[in-house]
Amino acid sequence: MTTTTPLVNPRVIALAHYAARALLEDVLARHGATFQQSVTLRLVAIADGPVERDDVIDGVVGALKIDAAQAHSVVEELIAAGLLAPQEPSRVRITDAGRELYDRTSAATAPITGRIYAGIPTEDLATAGRVLALITERANAELGAMAR
Repeated sequence: MTTTTPLVNPRVIALAHYAARALLEDVLARHGATFQQSVTLRLVAIADGPVERDDVIDGVVGALKIDAAQAHSVVEELIAAGLLAPQEPSRVRITDAGRELYDRTSAATAPITGRIYAGIPTEDLATAGRVLALITERANAELGAMAR
């Protein structure tokens, strides 16, 4: 039996996404967090300081393709859990508990990611990155056109 390398297409991309997401969600579940919370927390964790709440909402909406009300709900969940804290006038900041969760889940996923990407040539990763960035750009443009 011969196997051929599949061309990149929506199914191949979806299979890779869902396989990786399943691994991440398993790690997050062990730490009491959801995928949506992780994406939201990361946006604040990588910032240099407090972040405008609207910027967090826009980032979550853009990343997860959910509506703003759902993104607001995730921010509120993180505040209620003590992982984010409101900062006047309209900002949020990561708390010590939020930083600890972010660091723990990042550390837990790093070796998994390392094993997944091990041995893939840098040139192949660069090509895949360019192709996926272009696909994302075009898909986002289509979504924008549909919303008009």
